[in-house]
Amino acid sequence: MDLDPGLAALRPLGGFCVLHASQPSPAGPFPTLAHAYAKDHGEPGRGGPVPGDREDPLASRVRKVAAALPAPETRVAASVAQQGLAARLWSVALGCAVLYDRVPDLAPSLLHWDPDATAPDDLWLAEVRSRPGDVATIAETVLHTHLTPLTTVLHARYGVATGLLWGNAASALAGAGRELGRWARRHGRKDTAARARSLTAGLLAHPLLTGTGSLTGDAFRRRSCCLYYRVPGAGVCGDCCFSRPPEPARSPRPSRSPQLPRSSPRAPSE
Repeated sequence: MDLDPGLAALRPLGGFCVLHASQPSPAGPFPTLAHAYAKDHGEPGRGGPVPGDREDPLASRVRKVAAALPAPETRVAASVAQQGLAARLWSVALGCAVLYDRVPDLAPSLLHWDPDATAPDDLWLAEVRSRPGDVATIAETVLHTHLTPLTTVLHARYGVATGLLWGNAASALAGAGRELGRWARRHGRKDTAARARSLTAGLLAHPLLTGTGSLTGDAFRRRSCCLYYRVPGAGVCGDCCFSRPPEPARSPRPSRSPQLPRSSPRAPSE
């Protein structure tokens, strides 16, 4: 069936899958995700303070996440914020694909974003345009249109490694597919669960996500870490490459008899 203007079929799936669409419009003048991905909001630098400019919605979300965790480094908050937004986009796209066999055009210029809100009140789609619900279209809709520019901006502004961010994208995808499968099985919809699993596996085979982890059934094990373990008192995520939080790096013990650097003509040879 084709998409309805309000994407009503998503409502039983829960908050992360629900997307406000068409009318009514948001209560405030929220920016679009196209605005959030813009590269000209300033570059605070790795580990530096997050700017508080309301015209910079991405920085606003990173700042909000940093305060909520609390994150010891800005790049930790940037990583967690990116994974959350990726999970929202994957959940909407997969939810529509398995229920409608269609996906909405999620062009960043059509998606309005409230960086201070939580799902499902954070996103609003101005116009529902129906597209095919196949792997290639979903990859274009989410990976290329959203996660590629988001990865570029977060790497440039906050120094988050691109491999880590693509690992986050894969983890969010696997999580969205797993939750859809669980919902479908609870409601006796085996065909829907199989469709969610098939789409998830197909998307994880995309060149941008190949090598980010391994999928066994519904279980995903990533090959990178989102840095959440750096939050005080936090452990590792269920799909983390680490089985337990890594030990902090130890400083080398000082030598009892300091030696001159090798560049010095008086330094002993080896």
